[in-house]
Amino acid sequence: MNSKSALTIFVFVIAIGFYACNNDSQSTLDKTEQSDNSNAHPKLILTAQGVKDIRAQLGTIPIFDKTLATVKEEIDTEIASGIHMPIPKDYSGGYSHDRHKRNFVVLQKAGVLYQILDDEKYAKYVKDMLMQYEAMYKTLPVHPKTRSYARGKLFWQCLNDSNWLVYVSQAYDCIYNYLSEDERQQLETNLFRPFADYISVENPQFYNRVHNHSTWGNAAVGMIGLVMDDDELVQRALYGIKDANLDANAKDNDGGFINKDGKAGFLANLEEPFSPDGYYTEGPYYQRYAMYPFLIFGEALQNVKPELEIFKYKDSVLLKSVNALLQLSDAKGNFFPLNDGQKGMSTKTNALVSAVDITYHFGNQDAGLLSVAKAQDKVMLDDTGLSVALGLKENKESPFSKTSINLSDGSDGNEGGVAILRTQNEDLTLVFKYAAQGLSHGHYDKLSFSLYDKTDEVLQDYGLARYVNIEQKGGGNYLKENKTWAKQTIAHNTLTINETSHFNGKYDVGSQHHSVLHYFSSEDETIQVVSAKEDNAYPGSELLRTMALISDEDTGKPFILDIMKVNSNTKNQYDLPFYYFGQVLSTNFEYETPKTLNVLGIKNGFQHLYLEAKSKKLSNNSQFSWMHQNKFYSLTTVTNPNDELLFTRIGANDPDFNLRRDPAIQLRRKNTKNTLFVSVIEAHGNYSPVTELATNSRSEIKELKVLLDTEDYTAITITTVNDKTKFFITANQDASKEAKHTVSINGTSYNWTGTYYFK
Repeated sequence: MNSKSALTIFVFVIAIGFYACNNDSQSTLDKTEQSDNSNAHPKLILTAQGVKDIRAQLGTIPIFDKTLATVKEEIDTEIASGIHMPIPKDYSGGYSHDRHKRNFVVLQKAGVLYQILDDEKYAKYVKDMLMQYEAMYKTLPVHPKTRSYARGKLFWQCLNDSNWLVYVSQAYDCIYNYLSEDERQQLETNLFRPFADYISVENPQFYNRVHNHSTWGNAAVGMIGLVMDDDELVQRALYGIKDANLDANAKDNDGGFINKDGKAGFLANLEEPFSPDGYYTEGPYYQRYAMYPFLIFGEALQNVKPELEIFKYKDSVLLKSVNALLQLSDAKGNFFPLNDGQKGMSTKTNALVSAVDITYHFGNQDAGLLSVAKAQDKVMLDDTGLSVALGLKENKESPFSKTSINLSDGSDGNEGGVAILRTQNEDLTLVFKYAAQGLSHGHYDKLSFSLYDKTDEVLQDYGLARYVNIEQKGGGNYLKENKTWAKQTIAHNTLTINETSHFNGKYDVGSQHHSVLHYFSSEDETIQVVSAKEDNAYPGSELLRTMALISDEDTGKPFILDIMKVNSNTKNQYDLPFYYFGQVLSTNFEYETPKTLNVLGIKNGFQHLYLEAKSKKLSNNSQFSWMHQNKFYSLTTVTNPNDELLFTRIGANDPDFNLRRDPAIQLRRKNTKNTLFVSVIEAHGNYSPVTELATNSRSEIKELKVLLDTEDYTAITITTVNDKTKFFITANQDASKEAKHTVSINGTSYNWTGTYYFK
C-alpha cells in the first residue's frame, strides 16, 4: 500500500469513527464543550465549537483531510523520535536554534491533533515537553550569543523567544483541560508568566516599539494572557508597557530607532506601519513575516474578546493587508523583494496560509482567496481552515484578481507608496517604489523599479544580503554587505548622484522623508503611468521619474518608457544602472574591455562593483540587447557623445563570496547640472533550444527622441522599425486629472485634459 492510500484510509476511518458516535466523542466533549464561560478551552484559535464542526465534516473535506493526514504523519514521527531539549547556544541555523524552533511548531500541531482526533497520546506529548521546558527555563541564563540588542533565553534574540510563545500558547490552550490544576499552576508560575515578563518588562527595548519584532512580542504576551485569563498581560499586549522610559535615540542592530515617538503595543503596531491600503512600511517580505502574529493574535482576540472588534480596527486594515500582500507578488506568487527581502519567499509560506484562511473566515468570504488557498494546497487545522475547506468543497472559488494598483505608504497614506503596473496575464509587471524609508529594514532607493516578465525577473531589485538560517553564512543573520551593498542606492535601478547614496545613507535623515506621488493612471489598458517626485534625497537636486507601461498594438509586445528628470543647483556626476539577468547579445556602440578588472569606486556600494567594460563615443541612441530564460530584451536609451555606458558586475571587495555576481549596464553622465534620462525597455522575442530557432531577437525600436523638455512638460517620440511613431507628453507640474494643457511643438499644438498625452 502506498503512503497516499494509507493516508486516505486513515481519514476515512477517523470519519467513520466520529459518525458512529453521532459525530463526536462524548469523552472529548466533556473537555471541550463551549459555554458562555470565557474560561472554556480551546478558545484561542481552534475553538470548542470549531472542534465539533470539524469532526462532523471529517472525511468529506478534501483539502482539510489531506492537511490533517500530513500533520498526523509528521507529528507521529516526532513523537516516535522522542523529546529533544538541547541547551541553547547557537545562532540561526545551528542545532539548538533549529531544534527549539522545531519544538514550538510541533507542540502547536500536536495540541491541535489532540483536540481533533481525541487521542490522548498527543496531549501527553505536549504536556511532557512543556514540563521539560518548565524545568529548563527556571535556571536558564540569557543566551550566550551577544549580537542582538535584545537577547533571548531559548534563542539568541527575544524575537525568536516570542515566536516560541505565540505557538506554544496555542498548544497550551489545546491541552488546558487535560492538565490538572496543579500542573497548570506549575507551568504558568515557572514558565509562561516568567517567559512573558522576560520578553516584555525585562526587555522593553524589544517590546515597546513599532516594529515587526515587537508585534511578535505583543502577540506572544497577549495570547498566553488570553489562555491564562490574565487581563494584565492582555492589556500589556494591546497598549505596551507603561512608563518604560526608553531612550528616544537608541537604535537596534539594523540602525533603526527603537522607540523614537514613544508608541508601543499591538494596536500601535496596527496603527503606524500599515497604510489605509494595507501596505506595511517595511515591505512585503517583513509584512509576510509579521502577518502571522498580526492575524493569529487578531483571531484569538476575535474569539475571546469579540467586543474589541479587532478585524474592524482602522477600517479593517488587517483584512485589507492580506489583499495588499497578495498584490505584492509576481505571477508565480513570489513576493517582490523590496527593502530587506529574500527572493523566493512566496504566498505558499505558512504565514500566508493562515492569513488567507483567517481573512476568508472573518472577512467577506472572498472567492478569490479560495483560489489562493487551493494553490497553497493546505489549510489551518482550525475553524478558519474549515471555512476555506467547505468553500472549496462547494466549488465557490474564482481566480484571485491581480491588478495594476497604487498602494500608499504611511499610517495616513500620505508617505509615498508602491505602484504596480500590470499587463493582462502579467506578461510584464512593473514595480515602482516611491515609499517611505521602511523602518530599519528600508533601503536607500527612492524612485527605484524592477521589471518582471511573468515569473522571470528582467530587471532586478537585489533584495537583502543574507542567507537566512544558513549557519555557515554569518550564523544565518544579516551580513555586513547588507549595509555596504544591498541598502546602498547604487544597488538599485535608480539614480545615484556623485557616488553618494540617498540621504547620504543615514537612517536618521532618510526616516524623516518620503517621495511624493505626482500621478498614477491605470484606467487605460493601452498605457498605464506612474510618476513620483523626490526632493530630499540630495539637497539641492529634484528628481522626477515617470514610467509608462505601454501595450499598443502598433508596437508589438508591451514595453516600458522610463523618464528621469533632474533639476539641480550644481553640476554633478549621475549614475543610472539597470541590473539585468542573462547573456549579453549585442550593442550598437563600441566598448573596451580591460585586461584587469578594476573596482568602480571606494564606498557607498561602488566598492562592490567591478568595471568589466566601458563604451567609446556614443550616438544619440544607445542600444543594449540581452537574452534571459530564452527570451530577448533590449534597452534603448537617449545618450550624448560625452555619456558613458559601463558594464559592471557585483562582487568586488567580497572575499567571503557573500554577494551574487550579477551584472548591470550603467549609464554615467558627468559634469552636468539639469538633465534628462529617457529609456525604453522591451521584451521582444524568444529562443527555442529544441528547434534552435530565434524569433524576433532584435529590438523593435528604431529611434527614441526627446522633442521637448521644459519645467512644465517633457515630450518623447518612440519610432519602431516599422516606422510607427508613438507620441508621449507628461505634465511635470500640474498633473491633476482636471488640468487642461496646451503644448506647441514644432508648429503643432497638442491639447488634452489630465496628466499625460499619448497617441
